[in-house]
Amino acid sequence: MKILIAEDDMHIRQGLSDLLAQEGYEIEAAENGKIALDLFKNSKPQFVILDIMMPEMDGYSVCREIRAVDNDIPIVFLSAKSEEIDRVIGLELGADDYISKPFGTREVVARIRAITRRYLKDSHSETADNNDSQSTSFNFGELEVLPNELRAKRGDDCIDLSLREIKVLQTLANHQGEVVSRDLLFNECWGYDHMPNSRTLDQHISKLRKLIEEDPTDPQLIKTVHGAGYRYE
Repeated sequence: MKILIAEDDMHIRQGLSDLLAQEGYEIEAAENGKIALDLFKNSKPQFVILDIMMPEMDGYSVCREIRAVDNDIPIVFLSAKSEEIDRVIGLELGADDYISKPFGTREVVARIRAITRRYLKDSHSETADNNDSQSTSFNFGELEVLPNELRAKRGDDCIDLSLREIKVLQTLANHQGEVVSRDLLFNECWGYDHMPNSRTLDQHISKLRKLIEEDPTDPQLIKTVHGAGYRYE
């Protein structure tokens, strides 16, 4: 899923890009509204994050242009402006949410995940006849993994997952009983143009184990095969 981030502050733009890339999103970034609109037209993102106060073209204007051709793409405003009227204007223009600066990373991730769930559910309902394997629920041990909800369920318990965590589980499930190499995991879950980094992968697996394993210190679902990769048994 591709997100377009339009933000003129370089540090915020890069920080958001890095944060959401870790979640598993593909990122396009723009430093002003005009570039953002050009990227929207050419790159076809599925999600847009717009700062309001930007050079060349402000976020409100970009939103109007986008909504003139696409009523469905999720749009989130990101701004230091906190007056109620600014929120009202943004929502009336068709924004799905409004995040005020300064913000915490957990808040941003939670809101983006919530909107992504709605988008995935709507997209899946429109293409249900296509039998999209990337959105079909699957079992992983005692877990029922629900890609469209970015969640897994164990009985009545729900576990929130990122897009990348879903991809890792899907890849391991598709090769159940086999050793999945680090290169294959990187190619399937990060992309072929990503430079492999063992520490990055180990950190993601460790975090995932803490979420889904009954005892992360003695993992039963995702086994480490030393020198080779990982295996789901």
